[in-house]
Amino acid sequence: MPKVHCLNKISPVINSVFNKDYQIVESIASADAILVRSAVMHEIDLPKSVKCVARAGAGVNNIPLDKYAEEGIVVFNTPGANANAVKELTIAMMLLAARDIRGSMEWVKANKEDELINKSMEKAKGAFAGTEIMGKTLGVIGCGAIGSLVADAASKLGMKVVGVELSEANKKRYAELLKEVEFVDLDELYKRSDYITVHVPLLDATKGMINKDSLAKCKDGVIVINAARDALVNDDDMKEALASGKVRRYVTDFPNYKSANTEGVIAISHLGASTEEAEDNCAFMAASQIRQYLEKGNIVNSVNYPNIDLGEKNGVRLLLLHKAGDELEIKANEILSGSIKKYVNGTKGNFAASLFELSKKPEEKIFSSLEGAKKIVIID
Repeated sequence: MPKVHCLNKISPVINSVFNKDYQIVESIASADAILVRSAVMHEIDLPKSVKCVARAGAGVNNIPLDKYAEEGIVVFNTPGANANAVKELTIAMMLLAARDIRGSMEWVKANKEDELINKSMEKAKGAFAGTEIMGKTLGVIGCGAIGSLVADAASKLGMKVVGVELSEANKKRYAELLKEVEFVDLDELYKRSDYITVHVPLLDATKGMINKDSLAKCKDGVIVINAARDALVNDDDMKEALASGKVRRYVTDFPNYKSANTEGVIAISHLGASTEEAEDNCAFMAASQIRQYLEKGNIVNSVNYPNIDLGEKNGVRLLLLHKAGDELEIKANEILSGSIKKYVNGTKGNFAASLFELSKKPEEKIFSSLEGAKKIVIID
């Protein structure tokens, strides 16, 4: 009976995915699979029984991907499962920056004992006047699962939308949502945007991408929205830009000590995916990927191994996880040649996966013949 350990509280929707043949366990010691949301796993040494880790969410900065790949542990994420929740918050963030809603609410709270508040607020409200987003230009950096939804929603609210997306696959996949987007280069986006929203992963190439140099290319009074990751924005440069008026507001869903204490920042406590619907969607998707892997060897939405799929299982399967270019796939084909019904293989970066469907269960001795494999999984 496969055992699943949850490092965080996970939506009970997983109970609708894991049938009676699965067991949710309190201890990680004998787990076959790990479900995680935000728990930091970089210092966690997983037991040898663990075959996969599924992140109920898109970002995987809390998981040591290469370390686990070296150990033959496949890591999944759930791209798109929380996209609508983040889209809705991003639109709310723009509105919070456009209108001083927060300041107005604080004024009401401070004056709630005034019996004539309904009259005095008419004199006070001018301090909280703002602008409308209709007719403004929104720059969307990253038009994938979330960015494409933001772009579509913004265009329907009357905004002009310019976008940057390096992936042609994303442009094609989300073409219907992106039909109103004018794709430009990054410098042009900075130059033309009244609002800029960032929806890219945190990588070496994107860390601190919103900085002194990029902000210098922007309009005076630009509004920056960050519902992705805090380190995409250089906090010191942002503080300087806010003080000078170059940036009118910086709205972030990832506050840290610096940004939370900077004048002009509207900080939200990481609510992007914190909706009942998003948590259910992510949990359901993550649990389903675990079942696909443990029951069929299919790898769906992996971030450290290639995605491979042999469809429905009709015989015993052998999954070989190994280094790309090490020729173990060729050796496995030779060893198993008499019993192979079908197989698929793929590579991702430095790692490869080969999945074989066999007419009979392989003998134990083949394991020694495939020395060097990161992991060999038999799915009977």
